[in-house]
Amino acid sequence: MINSSTDFNNTTANKPHNYHEQSQIDQTLRLREVLKTLPLFVKDYFRAMEPKSSARTRINYAYDIRVFFHFLMENNPVYKNYSISQFTPQDLENLEPVDIEEYMEYLKVYKRDEDGELITNGEKGLARKMSALRSFYGYYFKHQIIQKNPTLLVDMPKLHDKAIIRLDTDEVALLLDYVESAGEHLSGQALNYYKKTRDRDIAILTLLLGTGIRVSECVGLDLKDVDFKNNGITVTRKGGNQMVVYFGSEVADALENYMEGDRKATTPLSGHEQALFLSTQRKRMGVQAVENMVKKYARQVTPNKKITPHKLRSTYGTSLYKETGDIYLVADVLGHKDVNTTKKHYAAIDDNRRRKAASAVKLREI
Repeated sequence: MINSSTDFNNTTANKPHNYHEQSQIDQTLRLREVLKTLPLFVKDYFRAMEPKSSARTRINYAYDIRVFFHFLMENNPVYKNYSISQFTPQDLENLEPVDIEEYMEYLKVYKRDEDGELITNGEKGLARKMSALRSFYGYYFKHQIIQKNPTLLVDMPKLHDKAIIRLDTDEVALLLDYVESAGEHLSGQALNYYKKTRDRDIAILTLLLGTGIRVSECVGLDLKDVDFKNNGITVTRKGGNQMVVYFGSEVADALENYMEGDRKATTPLSGHEQALFLSTQRKRMGVQAVENMVKKYARQVTPNKKITPHKLRSTYGTSLYKETGDIYLVADVLGHKDVNTTKKHYAAIDDNRRRKAASAVKLREI
């Protein structure tokens, strides 16, 4: 008699994972490895974090909290002879606000334990690491495992608004024109590489500029996610939710040209058959590869702007908001869960619109 339950489990276990499932598995395993380098009691905090955070966020927080414990062992005389496994929740409670302030100062410049590399943190990095520590303390304080929370008595780093770097309309055209014709300035091996990747790179750049999707969403696309009948792509957003993002004719043309040409002519390596964008090694392209490609072309067109895939996303969001004036539409298309995130990014455009409003209404005919 066949055990149907066992048979089903084996089938499930042998079923290949898609890109997003595999990424989740890899990040979960990576988090477990990082947690092995932290005090045992820390696992409770990360278990509680799981339902409301991504694995990537938890990994970043784990690294940040490890830096905190290493700081205590290096700089606090009380913990000089501690090993990291000796820390308990009561050690958190024994610290004073001044210890937290010293840690915040330490974060500006410190040496990483693993390789001795000098790490510096600006406003954003400092704010994230302090946010991780406050969240960490908050969990044990909320559950009454500790009675004091010194992080609440320390002012958090202030973030100053920075101008959003994006491409202007003419720069978008220059970038795409440059990628189409860059081969004219190349020879030999560089020219051969360009010919192999030209249509793929144009498709990626046009897709990023024409939809505003994240680079992680872009590299996660499979062939089946592209729907030319409705001119839409199915992307997996942060948190695993799927959404159809629609594209215009320019994106459709660039995608079709790549998919019917180089992509169809390439035989992917095993495990990468479904990937939309392939590297020259015939594997699914990674985030770093797309970032490097964008920077490579952009520095030729806009050398004074540090353009990344995220800046292309900002470029799309700006263009969409200027055209529609609908902040809720922009938030929805970009996949922002909180419209305030969108408002913060495009506040400068709002200010320009308000300035125009000042002269829009005429009180008397001149």
